[in-house]
Amino acid sequence: MVIDNHKITVYYDKSCPSCVKDRQSFERIAGKRAEQFIWFDITNQDEALRKSDIQPIDALRNLHVKDAEGIIYSEMDAYSLIMKKIPLLAPIGLLISLPIIKPILSYFYRKSVDKRLICEGRLNK
Repeated sequence: MVIDNHKITVYYDKSCPSCVKDRQSFERIAGKRAEQFIWFDITNQDEALRKSDIQPIDALRNLHVKDAEGIIYSEMDAYSLIMKKIPLLAPIGLLISLPIIKPILSYFYRKSVDKRLICEGRLNK
C-alpha cells in the first residue's frame, strides 16, 4: 500500500550521523518521490517544535512526521508513514506497523536512541 503524493514534514536530528544517513538512504531509495518529504532539522528549534505540538525532548528521542492534514506521527508510526510513501519500502512500512512487531521494534528503537543520546551527553538518565 503506497500512500498518496501529499508532502509530509519529517522532523529529524541533523546532529545525529545515523539520522542523516537514514535521511540520505530514504532519499536515494525514493528517487523522484523524495520531493514528497520536507526535512526539518530539530536542532535549536524548540519554539518551532512547540508550535507544532512536539516537545523538544520528544523530538530528540523519537522521529516525528507531520502529514498533509497536520497529524503528527512519532516513532514506528512515523517510520511506517515514510516507508509507505516509497513503493520499494511500502511492504516494510506495513510490516513494522503490525501489532506484534511494532512494540518490539519500539522497545529496541528507544533503547538505542537513548543510549546514543546519553553517550553524546545530550540526555541525562
